[in-house]
Amino acid sequence: MTPLALVEQISSLGFPHAFNPYVDRCYIHDRHDAPNRRAAVLQAVVARASEVEIDAIWIGRDLGYRGGRRTGLALTDDVHIETHLARWGISSERPTHGIPVVERTAAVVWRMLNRIELGVFLWNVFPLHPHEPDDPFTNRLHTAAERRAGEEVLAQLISLLRPKRIIAVGNNAAAAASRLGGLRPIMTVRHPSYGGQSQFVEQVASLYGLKEDVPPQLL
Repeated sequence: MTPLALVEQISSLGFPHAFNPYVDRCYIHDRHDAPNRRAAVLQAVVARASEVEIDAIWIGRDLGYRGGRRTGLALTDDVHIETHLARWGISSERPTHGIPVVERTAAVVWRMLNRIELGVFLWNVFPLHPHEPDDPFTNRLHTAAERRAGEEVLAQLISLLRPKRIIAVGNNAAAAASRLGGLRPIMTVRHPSYGGQSQFVEQVASLYGLKEDVPPQLL
């Protein structure tokens, strides 16, 4: 599996009430070439990651409407896309226009990632944005069929990047990691949404030997 083949596999996915940011365009927030831009950036990030030592893949649940739906990058919003790309030595104009949108989960994740120098790759169990019917700017849990499709992609990604360990962000990610992680160590941390910010920060700090100098009230 090559980075191009991986992105093509993801681009081929289609489900009702799921936005595929690598082929679909939001006519409200996206630039005219947003799908192609997101696909090219994802391919570049995967390619760079495949060339270096990856300490861990952090796995979330789904792309969110304020984050990955817009950027095409897991656990990353408009505000942090430049930082995400710079981490892999890549530069690209963001695929959306207007005022950058903040996602709370992405803000917490990147507050911690900015303190970690090891190779960390961000991903989700389901690599598209699932939303409620007729309401594209909502988030919902992926279905069983969507999960199976996402796990097929995740298995390919793990094989390509060969991470030392997997860090599952939340219980849905932990269940998928347990099925696909093989002999790699799997750690589970609290998802930072729904009041889990402080616990997420504490657990990530413990995993990476960081001093807990990020006050939870600032997250």
